[in-house]
Amino acid sequence: MQRRTRNRICIWLIFGGLVNFLAYTVIYEQLGGDAKNGGHGEYLNPAGQLEQGYYIRGHFIRGLGGESKGVPLWVWVYSYVHSISLWPTQAAVVIAMLILAQPHIIATMRESTWIRGPTFIAVVMTITAVLASAMTVWFTMQFISELAES
Repeated sequence: MQRRTRNRICIWLIFGGLVNFLAYTVIYEQLGGDAKNGGHGEYLNPAGQLEQGYYIRGHFIRGLGGESKGVPLWVWVYSYVHSISLWPTQAAVVIAMLILAQPHIIATMRESTWIRGPTFIAVVMTITAVLASAMTVWFTMQFISELAES
């Protein structure tokens, strides 16, 4: 692959990951939380009444402990899937940034006595990919478990 094409792909990955994170943040604020922090079952609504159904909760949104808010199933599913999507998209952002910065990192760490630039890049990319994959799988398993319970 040509360097120019690779760089354009990396820039689009960074842009897409940042847009996804911004969308998640705005929607989290508008909803007052997300499904990952919420669930299905009984919850206290903002009026302090006990309700049954799907709910979202936001930490430190509208209160120190967060408040639960009932939502339709489709909103809860969307919110949970969007929470899951953050892990791979943010990993893509980090890896794309490392790829773009690779020549500079290698040049800067050429004389390093503890680790060389290419090794550093490979280690950070591997750690990023493994952690993001593990968290994506963990969130997905929790999502499936919560759907099966309801």
